[in-house]
Amino acid sequence: MKSPKVFGIGFHKTATTSLATALRLLGYRVTGPNGVRDPDIARTARPLAFRLAERFDAFQDNPWPILYRELDQRYPGSRFVLTVRPSEEWIRSVVHHFGAETTPMRRWIYGAGAPLGNETAFLARYERHNREVQEHFRDRPADLLVLRITAGEGWERLCPFLGDPVPEAPFPHVNAAAARDAGPRDAGPRDAGSMTPSD
Repeated sequence: MKSPKVFGIGFHKTATTSLATALRLLGYRVTGPNGVRDPDIARTARPLAFRLAERFDAFQDNPWPILYRELDQRYPGSRFVLTVRPSEEWIRSVVHHFGAETTPMRRWIYGAGAPLGNETAFLARYERHNREVQEHFRDRPADLLVLRITAGEGWERLCPFLGDPVPEAPFPHVNAAAARDAGPRDAGPRDAGSMTPSD
């Protein structure tokens, strides 16, 4: 097992699949997304996350961003990676990708299960999350990396933050074209701990 643990706490559609692929290349055992279609996710997210955190080194996509405070307290010394992209680009991608489809996970996070028709609520929640994360780690810059993968950032920022050597392989920009035009669903490898489709 790698140490310390790495929690990807950027919202979905911020290149979370690229981050997961990069962490796997660095030797981390990665899980996520988890519990996306659990109808009781608001109640089960924490026990689910704490069980998985004992089995894996790194975590990404939902529900991990929502639990960063608890994870920070429970796993001191961990590293947190906040993947971000411009707000308007993000909401276009979310609406294109999820449309009118509702999931319990999104209902828990945003108060509405589908982004289509709820763009203002989704965007406000996304922006609030990014502000609150940066405020939480304001006095601990060594514990948080804000990473803009869709803008081309990669190994040169991630590896020094984690204390890992830069691999010879190029940084994996999974669905880079889709990121530019809010294209189809990210696809990437999944671990045994990733029991649900990406959200």
